[in-house]
Amino acid sequence: MTATFTPKDALLLVDLQNDFCSGGALPVPDGDHVVPAANRWISRAVQGDATIVASADWHPAQHPSFVPNGGPWPVHCLAGSRGAAFHPTLRLPPGFVLVTKGTRLDRDQYSAFDETGLADWLGGRGVRRVWIGGLAEDICVRATALASAAAGFETHLLTECTRGLSPEGSAATRMEILDAGVFLTEV
Repeated sequence: MTATFTPKDALLLVDLQNDFCSGGALPVPDGDHVVPAANRWISRAVQGDATIVASADWHPAQHPSFVPNGGPWPVHCLAGSRGAAFHPTLRLPPGFVLVTKGTRLDRDQYSAFDETGLADWLGGRGVRRVWIGGLAEDICVRATALASAAAGFETHLLTECTRGLSPEGSAATRMEILDAGVFLTEV
């Protein structure tokens, strides 16, 4: 399916941050390679007057998901740090919407829809379709796509615009989200 964006669409880019790219604290293999594709999708969305949203992991130092605090992940995306900044070649336009997540101290938040108000905000703008790309496909992109579909949006995963921590994780994610009604969009 080829995307033709309209004001009833939203492009949602999940966690295209330095710490998830090469040289970062929690790099996704080939994570950097999705940025040029994301930039192409941003251009299409801008041309169609679609809403553009970018989520960011924005953790406090004492976040429970970090290994030193008993969690499974290395310290990453500390609020305000270089690692939490968006990839330097990502071309987010003026007026894009920033959604921060992972700020709670009692649990992790993988989805950009988890207690952020995003579903209501998008619905209030008349958005009906959400196009999702970003990192990591088998963690935060997965959770975001499932939450988008559960919120009633026609949801599309932009396959050229995402990578997972493992090929097996990505394959399992795609099967799961297809079962949930999410569409896979290649170009």
